[in-house]
Amino acid sequence: PGPCRRVAGKEEEEEEKGTMAMHVPQAGFSAMLKDGAKHFSGLDEAVFRNIQACAELAKITRTSFGPNGMNKMVINHLEKLFVTNDAATIIRELEVQHPAAKMLVMAAQMMEQECGDGTNFVLILAGTLLEKAEDLLRMGVSVPEVVEGYELAAAKVLEILPTLVCGKAENLRDVNELAKAIKTSVASMQYGQEDFLSHLIADACVSIMPEKGFFNVDNVRVCKIVGSGVLQSTVMRGMVFRREVEGDLARVENAKIACYTCAFDFMQTETKGTILIKSAKELMEFSSGEEDLLEAQVKAIRETGCNVVVTQGKPGDLAMHFANKHNLMVVRLMSKFELRRLCQATGAIALPKMVVPRKQDLGHCDAVYTDEIGDAALTVFRQDRQEGAISTIVVRGSTSNLMDDIERAIDDGVNTVKALTRENRFVPGAAANEIELALQLSSYANTVPGLAQYAIKQFAAALEAFPRALASNCGMKSNDLIVELYAQHKQGRHAAAIDVEGEGVSILDADKAGIFDLLLNRQWGVKLATDAATTVLRVDQIIMAKAAGGPKVPKPKGDWDED
Repeated sequence: PGPCRRVAGKEEEEEEKGTMAMHVPQAGFSAMLKDGAKHFSGLDEAVFRNIQACAELAKITRTSFGPNGMNKMVINHLEKLFVTNDAATIIRELEVQHPAAKMLVMAAQMMEQECGDGTNFVLILAGTLLEKAEDLLRMGVSVPEVVEGYELAAAKVLEILPTLVCGKAENLRDVNELAKAIKTSVASMQYGQEDFLSHLIADACVSIMPEKGFFNVDNVRVCKIVGSGVLQSTVMRGMVFRREVEGDLARVENAKIACYTCAFDFMQTETKGTILIKSAKELMEFSSGEEDLLEAQVKAIRETGCNVVVTQGKPGDLAMHFANKHNLMVVRLMSKFELRRLCQATGAIALPKMVVPRKQDLGHCDAVYTDEIGDAALTVFRQDRQEGAISTIVVRGSTSNLMDDIERAIDDGVNTVKALTRENRFVPGAAANEIELALQLSSYANTVPGLAQYAIKQFAAALEAFPRALASNCGMKSNDLIVELYAQHKQGRHAAAIDVEGEGVSILDADKAGIFDLLLNRQWGVKLATDAATTVLRVDQIIMAKAAGGPKVPKPKGDWDED
């Protein structure tokens, strides 16, 4: 009986173990998803978490707002160092992963594509709107009522903005007028050097402004050369490359240009072949025959009127000998993108083989010559004609980081010129238009029935974030300054703005001081920030699948070319 009882006991233990090892199905929403998936829902888990992430992103760039904004030091995954206060560069290199914060990043990137400037405006406004929405939601206002109020407020802002217009750029071909128009945009990134840089950018843009059609921002190039100072930067008509010419010829006037994507050398045959040489005489005849063919080809290229050859491959020694013999300048550009831009600027057609070009394949340039700035040798393709011409701004500076930041300021200035060709009206800058909008929105909120009026008042309060950020970045007392600004605007001084150079509570007239914001920038900024904020607010559930294993596919960078 003893052994029998022990066996029965073992069987019961095995049955109990089998029961415990069975998979227990999960209850609720998690039962539908794979293991490892995450699920958040409700105000506390989803909405408030999203708002917190977006507010943190806006807080990063808020201290970089305005002329006295602080720089951020960002080191990306390739260990490249960025020291800048440009919000577009900061968010691009941060590689934000939070899904809600990514919506703000996408709105800022859309602003960059539309206007080329104002990315920080979108981030700050959207982040502040979400912070204000959180207060309303905690008070018991529902999400649809907050969204409705924000949309009504945005529509009213777009209605008010054209009434705040204080001037327009009448003549975009006048360098002084254009420099005045883009000065504010440049000052937000290079404060103290905005007068010099805005004239430099205006000079470059006016020289290539088309008679009709769209202004192409790619027609203003930047060439950075370390050394000297920023004030030694210059504008050159045409394209500038940091390369020397390959041959002896250093200057050609009235240049006719042939562009080749192959090497300037012997043509290689499509198929391999074997040549049997029986004597020294045959070897000599073969070598001289090959040389004669190459010379005939170089001579035929020269006889078409071509006097400059631009090649992507390395020129051969013998080909260079014949090019020098026939007064043919040879320039090598290793980048296919530079070669394409040169073809676009000069009207040349890139040829894939070293053949004799037709007349329609040749490009034209007023002069091609070598120059030297500092210790850098340059090859300049000077182009004096207006339509389709290219200007190059040669930037000087003590460090590469400084020149990179100046390049970003130039990019913002050139994009402002492009925006001016679409809409040439201005509103007062230095937070004058934001305070006026907040004042008028608060009055409008009192006329709106229902709970939406609370959201409209919070929208007006969110617009105060800009004078507050400007004041705190300048070391002023923001509360005292905002009270004084409201007092001035209630008295009818619509251009009353913050004086960033003053002490204490200092107010100036933005119109007389020449501080303007583009109307187009403000319209797009309000639209995109409101859309981003309402999109984030409408999310009440976050469902995240488990990340797939293996290496991640590299994403294409936004500033890369199509190829």
